[in-house]
Amino acid sequence: MKLAVIPARGGSKRIPRKNIKPFCGKPIIAWSIAAAYDSGCFDRVIVSTDDAEIAQVARDAGAEAPFVRPFELSDDHAGTIPVVRHAIEWQAATGETPSLVCCIYATAPFLLADDIRRGLDVLERSGSDFAFSVAKYPSPIQRAFRTDAAGRLAMFNPEHFQTRSQDLEEAYYDAGQFYWGRAPAWQSVETLFGPASAALVLAPHRVQDIDTSDDWVRAEWMFKALQAVA
Repeated sequence: MKLAVIPARGGSKRIPRKNIKPFCGKPIIAWSIAAAYDSGCFDRVIVSTDDAEIAQVARDAGAEAPFVRPFELSDDHAGTIPVVRHAIEWQAATGETPSLVCCIYATAPFLLADDIRRGLDVLERSGSDFAFSVAKYPSPIQRAFRTDAAGRLAMFNPEHFQTRSQDLEEAYYDAGQFYWGRAPAWQSVETLFGPASAALVLAPHRVQDIDTSDDWVRAEWMFKALQAVA
């Protein structure tokens, strides 16, 4: 079976109640739930949460919230992998053991059902353990700067001061939307960022971290712009 797991704990600090905060007309988690169902990829869509209100919002949006996430997986330091691993173990103990599992973040309103389907295709065609969405850095990271306490600049890689941008290797970052993986790999892996993973590259205008109130405003403007041209 194919299982979708949407982590959504209740203790967000920078944006209180972030996972169910209204985003362009509905709780932000509802966009992720809709994309999961619209993809047609999953036998079950489960929200892993420690919060009763989030669980109810998830159910109202059509997902399942069949368990309360353990306290030790619900603090600020709880990682994605242990949370997904717990959901896999719960599913295996209460029903059919999943073969493929996709972690979908609750705050991924730009995620499309087709992205999920294409991610699954990348996973299966590549033979990798994981496949997830990435985006390309808009500028060469080899020419990035740091600042010191006095505000003075220094290059991270000064050897590339004279290197043309087009001659530098392209770099990518985690788009923070979904992570397809084989269930045994989820249960044994320590990191997704390595040779066992394959990438689905998304357009930069469809990727936005939502960690601060400024991020939230920007994301809503981006989302409305994309809806207007859809």
